[in-house]
Amino acid sequence: MALNIVIDGRRIRDFGIGTYIRSLVHALGRIDPANRYTVVTGPGEVRVWGALPDNFRLAVYAGNDHAYADHALFPMFLRRLHADLVHIPLNRVPLLMPRPYVVTIHDMVNLFYNEEKVSALHMSLRRYRFRRGLTRAARVIAVSDATRRDVENLLGVPANRITRVYNAPDPAFLGRDRAAGEEERRLMMERYQIDRPFLLYAGAIRHHKNLPRLVEAFAVLREQLAAHPVYGDLRLVIIGDTISRYPAVRQAMLKSKVEHAVRFLGFVPFETLRCFYEAAAAFVFPSRHEGFGLPPLEAMACGTPVVTSNVSSLPEVAGDAAMLVNPGNVFDIARGVRDVLTDEPLRAELVRRGRVQAARFSWERAAHEVLAIYEDVARGS
Repeated sequence: MALNIVIDGRRIRDFGIGTYIRSLVHALGRIDPANRYTVVTGPGEVRVWGALPDNFRLAVYAGNDHAYADHALFPMFLRRLHADLVHIPLNRVPLLMPRPYVVTIHDMVNLFYNEEKVSALHMSLRRYRFRRGLTRAARVIAVSDATRRDVENLLGVPANRITRVYNAPDPAFLGRDRAAGEEERRLMMERYQIDRPFLLYAGAIRHHKNLPRLVEAFAVLREQLAAHPVYGDLRLVIIGDTISRYPAVRQAMLKSKVEHAVRFLGFVPFETLRCFYEAAAAFVFPSRHEGFGLPPLEAMACGTPVVTSNVSSLPEVAGDAAMLVNPGNVFDIARGVRDVLTDEPLRAELVRRGRVQAARFSWERAAHEVLAIYEDVARGS
């Protein structure tokens, strides 16, 4: 008997969560013609979904998941859809959420870092909602073993109700002929007026992403490579949030005297992002905490050597295909990047390993694993 599965897709425009939602929904559409799917979306996001199979439909919900009223209004909306189960793709579970439901947990950053400087009471309420949403779930999907351990050890969710399902790069990053895109990359770099070798960071600009240390390491690296024939005028390009929201990054640039060599581009379209991945001399991602860490895999899929952190889930995801550094040590970050730039055999080997590593992760495989979870939950396992 076909299941009626509801997926909360309201965050499809978000930087990381949106990639997860879009990729999983389209992968399920490719592998599962039998079950019925209802994807909940906001009124302004209907066109974003593109073409979906006949067993998929969109249900428009205009509520705000940040509003207190959403704890009651969204569950009321879901009950009208008569779902066999609901998949919430991030841990923002309404307090009155009807069961059974499945939750994907991407990380626990909001419990580790109080970026908004909220009160102790607010943090206690956040932890309560976080824990309640996971402990009431029929199954918790963790995107890495590191995240799975955090959910089990810090929130007390039983191990047999947590399943690890890896994310994957967008298939459009994989298998692209680098030579065929040369003209596209050249035009893109001209459009953004980038005519020097550059390091790339792509992702959100939040406290745990460690951007001030990246800027400081970049300043050290520019001094070390000042006389280098290729990288003597190295630049840093940061794709992500607007810099105005993160004064610590601006302060690091001013203190290190590299503001003239750093470009902030904000969010960019997919094709632009892919061109920057392909054109970068190296991709640097010194995050202190990641639930999975998708950008390093995207860079690997584009044939770009990666320097990333030796903590959290990043060694698990990067394997032996990246230069791992201590994210708390500016000089170790600089050392790792310098080695990748100047050691040609190392660079070539990281590019080769990176393509292999990125290809190990597949949204089709993830969709099969998620579908098995849906079926287990529907059977009451």
